[in-house]
Amino acid sequence: MRTEDQIKRKLNELTMQHKNLRSTIAEENAAAHPHLQRLEDMIALLEWVLNAPSGSYHNS
Repeated sequence: MRTEDQIKRKLNELTMQHKNLRSTIAEENAAAHPHLQRLEDMIALLEWVLNAPSGSYHNS
């Protein structure tokens, strides 16, 4: 299992990759760019891990 610091470092790394890639591709091509979409998915997943919802999805 990864530590919180490792997850934060990876999140920062992916965020920088996302910014760099975003600056190199045209805005109209960004939505269809597969690597950019993959980075966004990985960033969202790591953010969810760091800020996991608490509680239950089902009411008792």
